[in-house]
Amino acid sequence: MLKSRLHKRLKPFFRRWGSALLIGGLVYSCASIGHLEGGPKDEMPPRFLTSTPLPGELQVTKKKFSIVFDEYLKLDKPGEKIVFSPPQIQQPEVKASGKRIIVSLQDTLIDNTTYTIDFGDAIQDNNEGNPLEGFTYTFSTGDHLDSLAILGTVLNAADLEPVKGMLVGLHSNMADSAFTTLPFDRVGLTDSRGQFSIRGVSPGEYRIFALQDADQNYMYSQPTEAIAFNDTLIIPSAEMSVRQDTMWLDSLTVDTIFEESFTHFMPDNVLLRCFKETKYSQRLLKTERLVPYKFSFYFTAPADTLPLIEGLNFDPKDAFIVEYPTGRIDTLNYWIKDTLLYQLDTLRMKLSYLYTDTLDQLVPRTDTLNIISRLSYQRYKEREQEAEEQELKAQEKQNKRKSKKKDTQEKPKNKSLSVNVYAPNSLDAYDYLSFTFEEPIVNINDTAFHVRHKVDTLWYDIPFDFQQDNIEVKQYNIYADWAFGENYQLEVDTLAFQGLLGLSTDPIKKEFKVKTPEEYGQIYFNITGADSIAFVELLDAQDKVVRTVSVSPTGRADFFYLNPGKYCARLINDTNGNGIWDTGNYAEKRQPERVYYYPQQLELKANFDLLQDWNILALPLDKQKPDAIKKQKPDDKKKR
Repeated sequence: MLKSRLHKRLKPFFRRWGSALLIGGLVYSCASIGHLEGGPKDEMPPRFLTSTPLPGELQVTKKKFSIVFDEYLKLDKPGEKIVFSPPQIQQPEVKASGKRIIVSLQDTLIDNTTYTIDFGDAIQDNNEGNPLEGFTYTFSTGDHLDSLAILGTVLNAADLEPVKGMLVGLHSNMADSAFTTLPFDRVGLTDSRGQFSIRGVSPGEYRIFALQDADQNYMYSQPTEAIAFNDTLIIPSAEMSVRQDTMWLDSLTVDTIFEESFTHFMPDNVLLRCFKETKYSQRLLKTERLVPYKFSFYFTAPADTLPLIEGLNFDPKDAFIVEYPTGRIDTLNYWIKDTLLYQLDTLRMKLSYLYTDTLDQLVPRTDTLNIISRLSYQRYKEREQEAEEQELKAQEKQNKRKSKKKDTQEKPKNKSLSVNVYAPNSLDAYDYLSFTFEEPIVNINDTAFHVRHKVDTLWYDIPFDFQQDNIEVKQYNIYADWAFGENYQLEVDTLAFQGLLGLSTDPIKKEFKVKTPEEYGQIYFNITGADSIAFVELLDAQDKVVRTVSVSPTGRADFFYLNPGKYCARLINDTNGNGIWDTGNYAEKRQPERVYYYPQQLELKANFDLLQDWNILALPLDKQKPDAIKKQKPDDKKKR
């Protein structure tokens, strides 16, 4: 009886709270399953399961394909990474849908042709972005599948940098014009190491090219596109071969060494050196006159001679100082020497220069120009006066802060010609002093310069050469025979330089010391394999040229008095002997001049000499350039 009454009293309690307790327990159990990390990170790429049609299927007529994987996918830069062969003129549609890749071709299928779709590393899992490397999908519209492959590397001919994302194509048409008029038969794309593979190739003879296809028409149609071509024919083949592989018990212990068979495709070491041709279309791009005393001409390409100016409202004879800011005759600055001339708001002239016509021939051309100043002479003088007043006010304000008494204030200085003086405290023995200005110099006082050598406690004048720089017209250099470890003094009197706008320099005084021999090192190269005319460029850690020397008849290239640091070296076989690297030309069948790298980075210490034997042919070109100075790094290293 008591049990029955107790049961009746507790029954509503359990009805009321039992469901709440059950829900709470479930919530707790769900919240307590595992940790937030969710187990080890997924590092596996997606795995191929099946496709429609199947890989390698024959007699295919469909233009839409579905490729199925074992997890959800995404595509990374499909327009850049996925390559179709034969190349498709109308861009195919490729998209990820759940665990599928859907491909829809837009071009008409070619009969009896093997098609390959090289996905590169574009296929990634949706969560972690793990890429499926080197996945290729192949089918045929005929009754057989072409399965040969060609592999190789594309390098920049000038500096042996691997070239990423460059199209490499085959032509079965042997005519020279095929490269410029027909799309490739089959194509591949270079990866971050510059390596490429062209698959689904049929037996036969081919010519191979590389192309930076700017307009995506699969042919060399623009002179600005980088290209490469091979001098020999490519004959693909394949053979069964055997290679050894190793199973490890751990990182130090070998378990088993076994042999496995594989198909060896040849050639697998095609090396292409890409370049841009020096095809220039010479024309006047624009004129500019930002200030009254200077105007500029901008040409699309450098010329061998200066244009001729015929003044229509002025006399051009000895009226200008001409400057080449780029060191070439493609950008010209004309500084006007006569004050009355640059007061003219408009300079009317006839300009005669060489112009590239429709037949790519340089022909004379004359244009009538009105060079109008954006800033009138009156407004220019007003701005100049405003700037001087502001500078005087700033000087007065600064003087008041420095001194409490008015009678001890410094008088404001007159405006002077600004100059950048290069005379470092520690000067290299082979270096020179320089003065660089913002405007041309019209008058120089030769007696205002003094270079002195300190002997004991006294200063003695020494002889020196004072010259205008060969390239920069606004720079002047002082050359002297500096003695190691000695102290020197540069002194320049007031009014030594007078600029185009009438300002003169303040006095200059600099003291410096020349480095000692013990602060330098030397690098000597014994070179074999180079042409009779070659030169070596010594490079810094950023692949920039530090110094250049010619290779002697005995194969020596010696670099003296080098500052301690890391160096590399590059040799150029200077075929035409002009002292610079020259690019190639497809129409002339001329390859770019050969470039080789010393395969190690050298670390030079003070008071050390390095003697290096260098056989430029000992390693293939793609193995020569040191990784330390390569700008194009492999993608997998970038990720790590």
